[in-house]
Parts: sequence; C-alpha cells; structure tokens
Amino acid sequence: MEDSLIIKGIKFKSRLWVGTGKYRDFDETRRAVEASGADVVTVAVRRTNITDRKSGNLLDYIDPKKYTILPNTAGCYTVEDALRYSRLAREAGVSDLIKLEVIGDEKTLFPDVIGLLKATEILAKEGFIVFPYTNDDPIMARRLIDAGAVAVMPLAAPIGSGLGIRNPYNIKIILETVNAPVIVDAGVGTASDVAIAMELGCDAVLLNTAIAGASDPIAMAEAMKHAVLAGRLSFRAGRIPKKLYASASSPIDGLL
Repeated sequence: MEDSLIIKGIKFKSRLWVGTGKYRDFDETRRAVEASGADVVTVAVRRTNITDRKSGNLLDYIDPKKYTILPNTAGCYTVEDALRYSRLAREAGVSDLIKLEVIGDEKTLFPDVIGLLKATEILAKEGFIVFPYTNDDPIMARRLIDAGAVAVMPLAAPIGSGLGIRNPYNIKIILETVNAPVIVDAGVGTASDVAIAMELGCDAVLLNTAIAGASDPIAMAEAMKHAVLAGRLSFRAGRIPKKLYASASSPIDGLL
C-alpha cells in the first residue's frame, strides 16, 4: 500500500530517519544508513564539516542526491548558536530543512523549550522548514506548530539513553493535539521501542545511538527498518481492544 510521508510537499519513502554520529568511521556510517532503508539522514552542523566540501566529508559517503540531508543544531545551548548554525547550513547549500535543537542542560540534554520556541519563530519567518526537537509536552508541541514548525519531534527519553518511550500517554496526547506530523526523536533503544512508537500512530522515528552503539550496527539498522514497517502496518490495521477477561478465539455459539 502507498503510505509515503509528505511534509511541506517533500515525499519521504521511509518513516525511519537516522543520525550519523558515534560510528567508528564514515564507511560504517554509510553501511548502516543503507541497511536502515532510511532516506532522511540528519547531520550535526556544529560537529561535522558538511559545510566544507573541499576536505574529507561525510557527504562523500552519504550522497545528497540519494538522501534528504537534515542538518541539525546538536550541541547548541543558546538561541544565537542555533540560529547561526542553521543559517550556515543553508548558506552552504546543504538544505532549507533544519532539525532544531536548543539544549538547556548538559547532563540531561533536555531541550530549552523557551529558547526553542523563540528560535522556531525566527527561522520559520526566514523560510526554514523547521523540525524542532522538544520534550513530550503537548502544550509546547502545539505552540511550536503555531510558531511555524512543520512537525514536532518529542523525545521518547533522554538522548542516547536507550530507555524507550517512557511516557506513551503524552505522545498519544500530542498526536491528538497537533495537526502536524509527530516524529519521535531520542531515547529509543531497540526495535520494539520503534514498533511501539509507530503503533501509537507517530509519523516517523528518528534515532542514532540505538544503531551506532549496537554491537552490530548494520544488523540493528536492518532490525529498525523492519520495526518501522511492522509498527506502521499494525497501526493502520487497527489492534483489537484490550479486555480484562478471556474471549474465545473459536466461538461455540450456534454449534449445538
């Protein structure tokens, strides 16, 4: 069945989006991205040299003609830094898309939602296609969309924690609150976490550490690909309601 995700007129074939940090080398990054089946790849502007194509570059391994490159502002703790690196990526011709991060705390890496909201408003007015990384607060999710974001990216758990979706109920409320795509970002640890996010009705999942930090990143990337497909298909199929008591799978009504 045709089930592409379309945001701002851009068609995405895969609902699994992947990051590019923490791999042993660029070649392992390339192999993991290929195994994941993802067509959106996010890259930290501040931590890589994607804006300088004259030297050894990640984009020599991740072809921008094959993948949608989603620059991100990872490592930015102020609005000013987030704006600077967003503009730098666009001026270098990388993309008008930006995964916007304004981090509020070094230990937890939780977002500074006040700064995030401010940066979203500014960048949206400048024509950026903004994907803000936020907490799992439905009110903030709505405000980010009102500020011009094209989607919201609530965390499942702290970045890199692998804890999985700690508050599925808030994610569900966000899905009911905003009229925009919801992409779970950060904290998933394994394939079952991804399937749960998709079964909740999320439009996509973005992850990095769960693949890059696995004992076999290439195998985990493939597992994540199948988890997204299974979870999405399960959501569309419609699960049975939960019941307290048993219900016979082979009814005997009418047999006597």
